[in-house]
Amino acid sequence: MSQSLNPTIQEFVNYLKFQKRYSRHTVVSYQNDLNSFFTFLNLQFGEMPLTHIKPAFVRSWLAELKQQGMESKSINRKISTLKTFFKYQLKQQVMESSPMSTIISPKIKKRLPQFVDKKDIDTLLQHVEFVDNWQGRTDRLIIELFYNTGMRQAELVGLRESAVSKSNSSIKVLGKGNKERIIPVSNMLMKNMLEYIADKKKEFETCDGVYLLVTESGKKLYPRYVYNSVNKYLNQITTIDKKSPHVLRHTFATHLMNSGADLNAVKELLGHSSLAATQIYTHNTIEKLKDIHKKAHPKA
Repeated sequence: MSQSLNPTIQEFVNYLKFQKRYSRHTVVSYQNDLNSFFTFLNLQFGEMPLTHIKPAFVRSWLAELKQQGMESKSINRKISTLKTFFKYQLKQQVMESSPMSTIISPKIKKRLPQFVDKKDIDTLLQHVEFVDNWQGRTDRLIIELFYNTGMRQAELVGLRESAVSKSNSSIKVLGKGNKERIIPVSNMLMKNMLEYIADKKKEFETCDGVYLLVTESGKKLYPRYVYNSVNKYLNQITTIDKKSPHVLRHTFATHLMNSGADLNAVKELLGHSSLAATQIYTHNTIEKLKDIHKKAHPKA
């Protein structure tokens, strides 16, 4: 990549880090996409200032990615990266027009989010035996938190003891972009969390007490631990393809929508920035209604 472009990309990366406050993972994704694009640009067309980049150059890069077998979803992410990057350059008055203005994202076949049936969740929480040790207690609380709150895996790993509010029967979650949201919890979940906190002090002489959930050695949870825990127990009660923490987030949202919850309320609980991201759960609700109609209506 051209050395003259490094400061430009670095400035944009700093903007994402410190002004947009994107997560490290997101920032790295943006940086990798930009490195890939500008490397291709320099190899195919030579070094040039930003103002000389044409839509045709962008299309050539996207065509090569397609030829390499990249899926439309990944290509769309790279298009989004470039659009954000050039929009920033327009804002900084580095450019007068963006080469992305005529670039159209390829269509993606929408997949409905997978979720666990309510009867299977009931089986998991009422009949499946969790190991009678600290790991078993932690595993159960992990699943209860995911299903009762719909939080993301990163949000659960970073959940602090101080975020648990007994007086409001709620927890404070730090989501994407360091945005906080309050999620109400059931009396039973609150009771289980408070008992877990109290027993943690008895169980460990020293532990990472800042965080709500800890491993059997008293350390803060890590993503692979959480994934393995959820995957292990979902394997016992469901045959769906994906058995991850995010599936429990989908399950939380779908069960709320199927029970008649307001779409805007579900949006707030999930921490979505726009309603469009939440609307996909209405499709599952419609599919359920279709299924009910098919089974119950004599002319269906």
